[in-house]
Amino acid sequence: MIRRALALALWLAAGPAPAQDLPAVYDVAGVAAGDVLNVRAEPSAGAPVLRTLAPDAKGIEVVALSGDGKWGMVSTGEGNGWVALRYLAARPDPAANTLPRPMTCLGTEPFWLLAHDGGSDSFETPGEEPRLLSVSAEMVAPEGYFVLARGSGGDDLYQLTVTRETCSDGMSDRRFGLDARLFIASPDGNRLFRGCCTLEHRD
Repeated sequence: MIRRALALALWLAAGPAPAQDLPAVYDVAGVAAGDVLNVRAEPSAGAPVLRTLAPDAKGIEVVALSGDGKWGMVSTGEGNGWVALRYLAARPDPAANTLPRPMTCLGTEPFWLLAHDGGSDSFETPGEEPRLLSVSAEMVAPEGYFVLARGSGGDDLYQLTVTRETCSDGMSDRRFGLDARLFIASPDGNRLFRGCCTLEHRD
């Protein structure tokens, strides 16, 4: 099983790099204290305001750029909006061959959530006790990420494949920038979960 998982990771690493390294995490910058950064319905200064961001907001995930590259698409909770990139400062990229953290992957029907925080990874789904995960391997490719972990007790094997592509959680209008497939190999029966991942962790 582990050998096949590693083969999958090598396959993921093949292929050309994407044109833009998104999604990525930004902090609000250049907004005066007492002012706010508007999140608009369209990438235009005249578009309706959906919500606002504080001048010191941090951990904002941008999942796409406008055609002119001047606006970034961000989450509004149940949907998405646009902010002017001139008021966002990109955080440094993770070290080479390192996954971004925190990264949260989730899906619906059934609901599931995998928190990849590095050192405190966990998996949750209704009707089961939350499980701590011990990561045994993680790999990075231009197109995405691969994580191999074991559940507490050591019997279940978790294989998470994350690819950089548009994703929907199936319940909201929110657009995600990472697609997820989680395969759990267990003596009690194998399971496959589908969902999306986010790098959002607003401070």
